[in-house]
Amino acid sequence: MLVAAFMQLVDVSIVNVAVAAIQRGLGTTYSQLQWVLAGYTLAFAVLLVAGGRLGDRCGRKRMFLLGMTGFTIASLLCGAAQTPGMLVGSRLAQGLTAALMYPQVYSVIQVTVPRKQRGAALGALGGVIGLAAITGPLVGGLLIQADLFHWGWRPIFLVNVPIGVITVLLAMRYMPESRAEEPDPIDWVGVALVSISIGALVYPLVQGRDMGWPQWLIGMLGAGVCGLLMFAVYEHYRERVGRAPLIRMSLFKNRGFTGGLVLILLFYGAFLPFFLIFSVYMQAGLGYSALYTGVALVPYALGSGLGSGVSIALAPRLGRNILHIGLGLLIAGTCWIMWTVRQHGTDLRTLQLLPSLLVAGLGFGLTVTPLVTLILAKVPAYHAGSASGTLTTVQQFGSAVGIAVLGTLFFGMLGWHSNTVTAHQAPAISRQLSTAGLSASDAAISVREYGKCFRDRASEKDTSVTPASCRLAEADTRKFGHAEGASHVLATSAQQANRVNFAWSVQHTLILQIALFATCFLIAFALPNVRGKELAEFEQQSQDAVIIG
Repeated sequence: MLVAAFMQLVDVSIVNVAVAAIQRGLGTTYSQLQWVLAGYTLAFAVLLVAGGRLGDRCGRKRMFLLGMTGFTIASLLCGAAQTPGMLVGSRLAQGLTAALMYPQVYSVIQVTVPRKQRGAALGALGGVIGLAAITGPLVGGLLIQADLFHWGWRPIFLVNVPIGVITVLLAMRYMPESRAEEPDPIDWVGVALVSISIGALVYPLVQGRDMGWPQWLIGMLGAGVCGLLMFAVYEHYRERVGRAPLIRMSLFKNRGFTGGLVLILLFYGAFLPFFLIFSVYMQAGLGYSALYTGVALVPYALGSGLGSGVSIALAPRLGRNILHIGLGLLIAGTCWIMWTVRQHGTDLRTLQLLPSLLVAGLGFGLTVTPLVTLILAKVPAYHAGSASGTLTTVQQFGSAVGIAVLGTLFFGMLGWHSNTVTAHQAPAISRQLSTAGLSASDAAISVREYGKCFRDRASEKDTSVTPASCRLAEADTRKFGHAEGASHVLATSAQQANRVNFAWSVQHTLILQIALFATCFLIAFALPNVRGKELAEFEQQSQDAVIIG
């Protein structure tokens, strides 16, 4: 069970440091990179609750084996992908099969571990979750750096195959079969409605920039909103007639639960995109390796683990205030990261980021560990399972939407700011070109063509494509004579401009993330403020709810 949980969680974090290698290897567009990350969490979200109920009804061992086998095959397909479309499709398959496998981990703990020992089992699971967060970027960086068999990024997926096969064989031998005595029916209509609606919302958010926002994409957004409204009406109808809904609409009458859903949506929508943006900045912007990027992220993971451990002791005494401390530190740490990028953006080093990433990770750990307990604190015990499943689904949906929205804004900013970067460079480039032997008029032409080339390259959706303006600029430089010196000046200037452009885009994306975290800080006041023994009781209830949900 722990190996399965580790594999599922590592496959979220390990890809973050591989995005640049995937982009170089397959020639993916920025939107396809977003799908590699968001597609997994999106598929996981839409089938997660149904996956748990399938285990209750059809057998937890059976669904675990089906999910793990599918996950292993999907990992093989990811590693063997020859096109961006094949990789995205395989990642969707990974997410769907993980949604069948992962809920069984909690359910098996519930039915096989005695209550007195369950805390230790869940503690071991929590340790595995923390270990996955720390080792994912490091393992990804090491595998890419090692370039096993000259396979580049592919081993980050292929490593799942032998582990998955061994896990399946051990589960067949040692895992007991179990079912719920009175399982809830599966709301397949609800699953279909929410899946189609969420897909209709996320697809335009990811593809809109690449496709120039045609009318039909905007219409798809509207259809997604209408689909979610239809889903809410249908779920309310099922609950009213006594049929088990996918999500109980009556839960939304609880102010704390509703506020908690919004908080989780915004919190994970701001949190997960950071790693995509940070990885692209470090590798595509600054030219660092995947391993260097993975090492740079270790302080965040360590801070998160430390914060999670400290929150267990502090939450009963502080109640809801623990969230404000955590979110305050997360905001402060993110502001510190932004200041560090501003100060050292074109020449950033790991040690310069270490304190800010540590503070941000500490804030994340202090927030995320007690969050579910506080949101569920005033939810009736008989609705706790449904509430927990809803929270987990919204968490994954928020992550996917955050990657779509903030990722699109970040990549869009690279094009928007490119003219400003080259305009600031123009006088210095003109002087350097004159020193290299170009006349004033030839230097002016080169600077103008250089600016067009940089803007078009920064705005290009497919980074493997050389814009026509760049080919023209190169041809013009060769005409002027002294081409070697001029080309060196322009190439060096382009590298510096790329660093400046990425640093600017990172800073402005971080401002949006800080705004989202600040909104979460305010929403946290809507959550129940429970402490002491009362919080401990609700914590046990929330653990059971996670298992049931």
